[in-house]
Amino acid sequence: MHIAWLGKKTPFCGNVTYGREITNSLLDRGYRVSFLHFTEAEICPVDWPECNEIALPFLYKSQIYTIPTLKSSKILRKSLQQLKPNLVHASLTLSTLDFLLPEICEELNLPLIATFHPAFDSKIRNLSSSTQYLTYQLYAPFLANYDRVIVFSQIQKDLLVKLGVPDYKVVIIPNGVDIDKYSPGDSDIKYHLKAKRLFVYQGRIATEKNVEALLKAWKLSKLGNDSKLLILGDGPLKSSLEQFYTEEDAIIWFGFVGNEQKRIDILRGCDVFILPSLVEGLSLSLLEAMATGLACIATDAGADGEVLENGAGVVLETQGVTTQLKTLLPLFNEHPEITKLLGAKARQKVLEKYTLKDNITRLEKLYIETLKNKKQFI
Repeated sequence: MHIAWLGKKTPFCGNVTYGREITNSLLDRGYRVSFLHFTEAEICPVDWPECNEIALPFLYKSQIYTIPTLKSSKILRKSLQQLKPNLVHASLTLSTLDFLLPEICEELNLPLIATFHPAFDSKIRNLSSSTQYLTYQLYAPFLANYDRVIVFSQIQKDLLVKLGVPDYKVVIIPNGVDIDKYSPGDSDIKYHLKAKRLFVYQGRIATEKNVEALLKAWKLSKLGNDSKLLILGDGPLKSSLEQFYTEEDAIIWFGFVGNEQKRIDILRGCDVFILPSLVEGLSLSLLEAMATGLACIATDAGADGEVLENGAGVVLETQGVTTQLKTLLPLFNEHPEITKLLGAKARQKVLEKYTLKDNITRLEKLYIETLKNKKQFI
């Protein structure tokens, strides 16, 4: 089967990781994949799949959204005509092409599946008054024209159905992680950092990630120099925050770590992973930390609270994160037996529900079902 994948390769974000992991896995299972993405003459990371690439021109792109050129839709249509894939899977990039895709694929008689990523607050009362809700409202009429729409949790499905997307079209397939790559193992990171206990945040340094709430709690907790907080990632708030939260506070700013194996090695050497986000989808960083055997603390933003429920981790309210962490950080610092137990439970939860292998198997079934349904109406 030939899949035309429309997604992102840069700049780094959850959508990029999602596209890399899924397309690599599809290639491993014998699928042919053509990757269409907004790019110029960029050099892609070495761990990207070896598949046919189609460049789509753009005016601007960020981790959140993309502004394509006027020619991009014509290039997309022509590329799909030439490729003649069996199916198009769009990992939506929050661009105007997302709205044109159903019309283009309908003209070419191509089945079309979307993965809808936008972050959200798991509390409906908060979501309905947020900018994220506007995104869902904007997209719903267009998603109704896709053959299938993949989301990560029941609350996302309920919201899209409420906004008019037919129930049968919305399919829940949670993110999955490669449990062979992301597994407990040896690491010398503590030795290099001269630390006995390591806490880590991995992700964008942006307002919606609420990183400053974690930094404030860390500074107030005064855990001592033997315990350190690692910040892995980059973003618009990094330069301002690192001026006020420094190595004197036992905070180490690693920046963005592009090498996947290096990120895994860092995670393996840590004790606790913390995700203080205000909004989320289903965090791949959280799943990676869980699979690596870290004790995890995360807010109930998006589907993250669902992932950690029933003892797989500690779930925080999205409001008052600093106060909650100020209580938890000393507890996790002084009782390694707690973090060891929670790390084992986190790993087990991923093995049961969030493996990449199972994710791909469910995706394969959806591809076959979508193709079959499309043929019935030809």
